[in-house]
Amino acid sequence: MSMDRSLKVRAGMAGVRSVHTRAERIEKMKVDKKFDDKKSSPIGLPKTRIIKK
Repeated sequence: MSMDRSLKVRAGMAGVRSVHTRAERIEKMKVDKKFDDKKSSPIGLPKTRIIKK
């Protein structure tokens, strides 16, 4: 059985993300020592852009 045309992902829709997910932001902030598990809240984090290489 084949997949319906509407369910297939087009190449244009699978683009590059412009910001990190919440988990990725927390990891990056921990490396930069800007996030502490006991003091900081994961809600309301600043968005961090993905640097294209």
